[in-house]
Amino acid sequence: MNNFTFYSPTEFVFGKATEAQTGTLVKKYHGTKAMIVYGGGSVVRSGLLDKVKQSLTAAGIDYVELAGIQPNPTDPKVYEGIELGRKEHVDFMLPVGGGSVIDTAKAIAIGIPYEGDFWDFFIGKSVPQTGLPIGVVLTIPAAGSEGSGNAVITKLDGLRKLGIRTPEILRPVFAVMNPELTYTLSAWQTASGITDMMAHIMERYFSNTQGVEIADRMCEGVMKAIVNEAPRVMSEPDNYDARANIMWAGTVAHNGTCGVGCEEDWASHGLEHEISAIYDVTHGAGLAVIFPAWLTYAAKHNVGKVAQYAVRVWDVPESDDLQAVAMEGIAKFKAFLHSIGMPVTLRELGIENPDIDLLVRKFHEDKGKVAGNYVHLDSQASREIYELAR
Repeated sequence: MNNFTFYSPTEFVFGKATEAQTGTLVKKYHGTKAMIVYGGGSVVRSGLLDKVKQSLTAAGIDYVELAGIQPNPTDPKVYEGIELGRKEHVDFMLPVGGGSVIDTAKAIAIGIPYEGDFWDFFIGKSVPQTGLPIGVVLTIPAAGSEGSGNAVITKLDGLRKLGIRTPEILRPVFAVMNPELTYTLSAWQTASGITDMMAHIMERYFSNTQGVEIADRMCEGVMKAIVNEAPRVMSEPDNYDARANIMWAGTVAHNGTCGVGCEEDWASHGLEHEISAIYDVTHGAGLAVIFPAWLTYAAKHNVGKVAQYAVRVWDVPESDDLQAVAMEGIAKFKAFLHSIGMPVTLRELGIENPDIDLLVRKFHEDKGKVAGNYVHLDSQASREIYELAR
């Protein structure tokens, strides 16, 4: 097991009607004027936005609003938020929504006190030294951004979709998590979120680091729980326990606990980011296409952990033929994805003629000549994975 520092200060306030505590929590963490960041439709129609505003007012917290955040969030809204925050002297970020809304708020949080361009942080030109505190009211379990120090933004100029990882600054100080708020999610949103959280675990699980039995068993246990709960949440969208388990799984998948002591991979996320940046597809659905293709490539070149995954997560019988075991596990994973309505090929995702050359070029421009850790991907390898995903 590698040395590690695990820092996770987020206060998780989980359960029914917890959104009523939002104002009290903002005040607890010394906010006096919050920026509510949200997408639009659902939080307004459901009445959640009004409840959050009432809670802030009751706690004596002023607020401004930044609406209209779209899936696969882009830089113009970040710049708009930075300008608004400086003008209104905001001292607290309050995203109400899912990963896109939270990631936008995180980028604004580090952009407001920074004298340069916030994009400097995403291209490695600068490292955030400070940021506004962030509190979250979560409505879509998927990205895990409510418990992580990560954010992903797409820059429209060049369609570069890049991430940042700064847990000391970007982990939210609190996350309000009421599973009831997820009852109205569409089947597509629910399934895409389930796929995203599975991928977050697998990026940590597929590691060459030895002696990480705790991390392995945690990853496997959470993945099996997701697989067990997924059919129930898809068929019974108002089932509180199913929604609650899926919601908490999304947080555990990405708050770092599943990967402590491990060298992580993350190449699959990078491969998918190019797809969603260019073709504007749902991130989780893109991962449903890329991860089975990546696993198929990995099984050819480093079969051990893929076979272990097949046995422990998908209950494939053990055998000396590790390749056969691995491929059966991948087949079961794909069948699971299909069962919850996810695509497993680019064609099923609606991309009939993917520009493989462009995807490969942009992937290596963003990730370097060689990417990944469990298996190392040069341009030939990444091309093979994109081809496997067709």
